[in-house]
Amino acid sequence: MKALIETIVTSLVDHPEDIVITETEEETKIVYHLSVHSEDVGKVIGKNGRIAKALRTVVYAAKTNSTKRVYLDIM
Repeated sequence: MKALIETIVTSLVDHPEDIVITETEEETKIVYHLSVHSEDVGKVIGKNGRIAKALRTVVYAAKTNSTKRVYLDIM
């Protein structure tokens, strides 16, 4: 899942070397924390959050057959 997020975000940002994705797993959910360069935050979020919403939709759709919910947090 990290590779999928990184592949999508790399094409959106100007500083792909600053992409950091961490994974936090809890009992009922898995949270992916995405951190990008401060100049690229707006590009990842998009106008009115459209790109962030689309990215979350792709991540939710690509989840494995786990019973845990998947969340994407953009910082």
